[in-house]
Amino acid sequence: MPSWIGAVILPLSGLLLSLPAGADVKARSCGEVRQAYGAKGFSLADIPYQEIAGEHLRICPQEYTCCTTEMEDKLSQQSKLEFENLVEETSHFVRTTFVSRHKKFDEFFRELLENAEKSLNDMFVRTYGMLYMQNSEVFQDLFAELKRYYTGGNVNLEEMLNDFWARLLERMFQLINPQYHFGEDYLECVSKYTDQLRPFGDVPRKLKVQVTRAFIAARTFVQGLTVGREVANRVSKVSPTPGCIRALMKMLYCPYCRGLPAVRPCNNYCLNVLKGCLANQADLDTEWNLFIDAMLLVAERLEGPFNIESVMDPIDVKISEAIMNMQENSMQVSAKVFQGCGQPKPAPALRSARSAPENFNTRFRPYNPEERPTTAAGTSLDRLVTDIKEKLKLSKKVWSALPYTICKDERVTAGTSNEEECWNGHSKARYLPEIMNDGLTNQINNPEVDVDITRPDTFIRQQIMALRVMTNKLKNAYNGNDVNFQDTSDESSGSGSGSGCMDDVCPTEFEFVTTEAPAVDPDRREVDSSAAQLGHSLLSASLACVVLALQRLCR
Repeated sequence: MPSWIGAVILPLSGLLLSLPAGADVKARSCGEVRQAYGAKGFSLADIPYQEIAGEHLRICPQEYTCCTTEMEDKLSQQSKLEFENLVEETSHFVRTTFVSRHKKFDEFFRELLENAEKSLNDMFVRTYGMLYMQNSEVFQDLFAELKRYYTGGNVNLEEMLNDFWARLLERMFQLINPQYHFGEDYLECVSKYTDQLRPFGDVPRKLKVQVTRAFIAARTFVQGLTVGREVANRVSKVSPTPGCIRALMKMLYCPYCRGLPAVRPCNNYCLNVLKGCLANQADLDTEWNLFIDAMLLVAERLEGPFNIESVMDPIDVKISEAIMNMQENSMQVSAKVFQGCGQPKPAPALRSARSAPENFNTRFRPYNPEERPTTAAGTSLDRLVTDIKEKLKLSKKVWSALPYTICKDERVTAGTSNEEECWNGHSKARYLPEIMNDGLTNQINNPEVDVDITRPDTFIRQQIMALRVMTNKLKNAYNGNDVNFQDTSDESSGSGSGSGCMDDVCPTEFEFVTTEAPAVDPDRREVDSSAAQLGHSLLSASLACVVLALQRLCR
C-alpha cells in the first residue's frame, strides 16, 4: 500500500464528519496536480488523488497538500534546472554576440594580412620567379611580424618597423652605389643613419604611427571580444545556493502542492527571488558596462583614424613614396654615409660599370586590379564595426536585467496585469513586500532568499577583475598605446607608442564616457571594392621597383 494512503485515511474520516452540508468535496482533489506533474515527465505512482496533511513538507506551507516528500524533492530539483536553463537562455544573445563577432573580426583581420601578402607574392613570383623568391625576405619578414603581433606575439611594433626601414636602407644603399663593395659591418653602420639622414623622407615616421595604432586597436579589440565571450559563457552558467533553490521551489512549484498548478507567481515576488539568486551576477554589471563603453570607443577608432583596412590598402603608396625619396636624395645620403662610415672599397669592374641612375630608370608598371583577391572575409571593416556597435549597445546592463527579463516571461509569472490572481509564496493573492534593489549588499533584507552579503562569490569577482584588466587595455588602445610597450617619449615625434594623431583630430587623453551606437541594418553590404583593389595594385607595383633593382644587383 502506498505510503500516502495511510496518511490520508484518518484525517479524511474526521474531515468528512465535520464538513458542512453542501461542501464541495471535489475541491480537495489532486487531479489537476497529477496531470501537471505527469506532464513534467514524473511518475504518478507516489502522488495522491486527494490532499493529505502537509506536516512532512520542508519548503512549502505545511497545510493540506497534494505533495509527498518525494514530490517536493523532485520539484525542488526541477526548479533548480529550470532556473539554470532560464538564465542560460536569457543570456544567449550576449553570448552568441561575442562568439560570432569574435570569429568574424578574427577572420577578417587574418585574411586582410594574408591577402595583402599573397597578392604581392603571386605577382612577383610570376614576374621575377626564383630571383624574387631569393630577395623578398625583407617584405616577407614585415608581414610575418605583423601577423605575429596580431596573434598575440611579443612584438614591439615600433622596433620592428624601424628594423624594416633599416634593412630596406641597406638594400637600397647598395643599389644606388653599385660601384662600391659593402661588407656587413659597413651596412650595419649605414643602418644606424636611418633616423639621422631620413633617406625615405617623413614616410617611416608617419607610417609607423598609422600601422602601430591600427594594429594595436585591431588586436586589442579582438582580445576584448575574447574576454567578453569568456566572461559571458562563464557567468551564464549559474550554481544556485541552497537558499536560492528553496526560494525557487517555493515560487515555482509550491502552487502544485497547494492544488493550484495553473497559478503562476506574482511578478514582484519573482523579482525578489531572482534578485536574491542573482545578486552576485548583478554586481558584475558596473565593470561590464565600463568594458562595453571602452569596446564601443575603440570600435569608433577602428572606423576612423585607426582603421587597419585603410592602413593596409595604401601601405604600397607609402613604401613607393619612400623609395622615390631615397632615389631623389641618393647623392646627399651617400655623401653623408661616406663621411660617417668611411670610404667604401671599389666594386669589381662589372658592377661598377652600371651607374646609379641606371638602376632606377624604370618606373612602376601598372597592375591589373582584377588580379587581386576580393575583400577579406567578404565584407568591409566598416560594416563589421557598425554591426558590432549595435550589438554591444544592446548588451549593456545585461546582468542586472536578468531578473526583469526572466520575470517578464509569460512561462514564469502571471505578469504585471494580474497582481491579484497570482501566487505570492503562500496563497493566490497580491504580493505585498517591496522590491529589492540590485546587487549583493541590497539583499540584506530580501524577504524571499537568504543571502550572505558578507561572502561575495569568488568566481564572479574573478570575472570582474578580468573585465577590469581588459578595460584598461582598451583605454590604452583608444589612445594608440600598446599596454605592453609603453613609451613616455613625445607622441608627436613618432618615436614612442603614442597615438601620434598629427593632423588627425583625436583627443590626447581617454575620456571614459557612455557611447550610444546608432541603430543600423546589420545586413547592409557596402564594400568599396574599387578602392580596395586600387590599394593592392599600388602595393604590388611599388615593390616591383625594389625587386627590379635587386635583380640587377644580383647579376
